[in-house]
Amino acid sequence: MADFDQAVLDFINKHNLIGIKAGKNRDTFLQIWMVVVDRRVLARSWGLKERSWFNSFLQDPHGQIQCGDRTVAIKARVQEGDEELQERISQAYLRKYDKGENSFYEHGIIRPEHVAKTMEFLPFGE
Repeated sequence: MADFDQAVLDFINKHNLIGIKAGKNRDTFLQIWMVVVDRRVLARSWGLKERSWFNSFLQDPHGQIQCGDRTVAIKARVQEGDEELQERISQAYLRKYDKGENSFYEHGIIRPEHVAKTMEFLPFGE
């Protein structure tokens, strides 16, 4: 499994909102929260709606993330079954986003319904 280069990981660690484009049918980037755990890039869906970036990736796992002026091709996969990793992802969210007005959402995104919507992004075609 290929890793993201350090510049991508640094960008994600330093910025609260990262642009993501899920599947081939989206024209614009949506800004979402992402975290890095052991050089792995992960995100949890806040919106549990049918037309979400998470569900779009279930239909087509290819997409892109935007790190400043750089666009990186990705492939998404559902992250499930590893309780220790899920706890580390929750802790990464709390460390990164548990500030000010984000606190309400941050404490929500570690709830089971959002943990079940955890996706990992892998570099694709770089």
